[in-house]
Amino acid sequence: MTFPLEPAPIHVSDEVLDDLRRRLDGVRWPDDPHDGYYGVDSGQLRDLVDHWRDGFDWRRAEAAINAYEHYRVDIEGVPIHFMRRPGVGPAPTPLILSHGWPWTFWHWSKVVDPLADPGAYGGDPAEAFDVIVPSLPGFGFSTPVPPDLNFWKIADLWHTLMTDVLGHPRYAAGGCDVGALVTGQLGHKYADALHGIHIGSGLKLTFFNGDRAWDLTGGRPIPSGLPPETLAQLMAYEKRFAVHLAAHVLAPQTLAYGLTDSPVGMLAWILERWAKWSAPDTVLDPDDVLTHAMIFWAGNAIGPSMRTYANNNRYPWTPAHDRWPPVEAPTGITFVGHENPPGVSTDQRVAHFLASDRADWYNHVNLTAHDRGGHFIPWELPDAWVDDLRRTFRGRR
Repeated sequence: MTFPLEPAPIHVSDEVLDDLRRRLDGVRWPDDPHDGYYGVDSGQLRDLVDHWRDGFDWRRAEAAINAYEHYRVDIEGVPIHFMRRPGVGPAPTPLILSHGWPWTFWHWSKVVDPLADPGAYGGDPAEAFDVIVPSLPGFGFSTPVPPDLNFWKIADLWHTLMTDVLGHPRYAAGGCDVGALVTGQLGHKYADALHGIHIGSGLKLTFFNGDRAWDLTGGRPIPSGLPPETLAQLMAYEKRFAVHLAAHVLAPQTLAYGLTDSPVGMLAWILERWAKWSAPDTVLDPDDVLTHAMIFWAGNAIGPSMRTYANNNRYPWTPAHDRWPPVEAPTGITFVGHENPPGVSTDQRVAHFLASDRADWYNHVNLTAHDRGGHFIPWELPDAWVDDLRRTFRGRR
């Protein structure tokens, strides 16, 4: 079958690259106490900025990205960029993968080939997927966008993309971070059109609802009498996520002025998340980090990407039906060690989820917990993610 769209390879203009070089040459550094207490590691940031200015080759990264198919389409006035890896097998299943923040579509690049062509990686060609990886609206090259987009509105766009634009009556979906909420909404509202979903968390779709959506505790006090080790884990977990949640929900546009004007400021904000959310044993390759940063910079995407948090709260999720579980599509979930809840070990993780009030939200069919791995699961644990996702869809196509 002929693909219904014309390819649109990625190309960042020389003017954008020249402007970036001028900004990097003229960076004004703040006073820095150099002890790591107040934010991003200054030594790591300075080294990355030096490499961005003098060593990083965007055209080489761009060529690697363009080894895949890229397309652009307008859906209801929203520009959507997506990457495609055609499936190789007797009947590849359409699969759409949704990233999170501060992810880019390129965070899926380590899994698209084995998912699309399992036979080349020792797998069964009958388990091939036709892989579609969009940039979320407001992220990467899906810009500029209307100001009110949030995760459940993005799910509507994804369904239109997969069914009306690409012509798939049924498809599969996967996602992590806010992409897991997009995918969960697909499994809620469009379950009849889905073979199933596979996600990297099991959050309620109401996660961003309420007056204190920016606070992971919801304003509840920390329980007294916790063992010291559990308390320390809880505080570390809170500190890992509290800053960006509060800033993005409460005042993303204020932050956007500085980060849109300064590539170093933008890099500092997202680098801290990549460093702290990845598993402690993860080594961040400078070229990889800067490739992701360039996708944000070239698309002028840092502002609208942060604004989605505020919109997730400003336009609260409401159910499309009142059946239980709300997410009726068969659901697989991959849990990772760096995101184990405080006081919960990996071997307790699945049981902990099943005992929580989140488990009833999903028609879960495949729950797997890994000792290793952090927030960027398909980037940090690509083999495990591929295995888990394949298992979710085995016998369901």
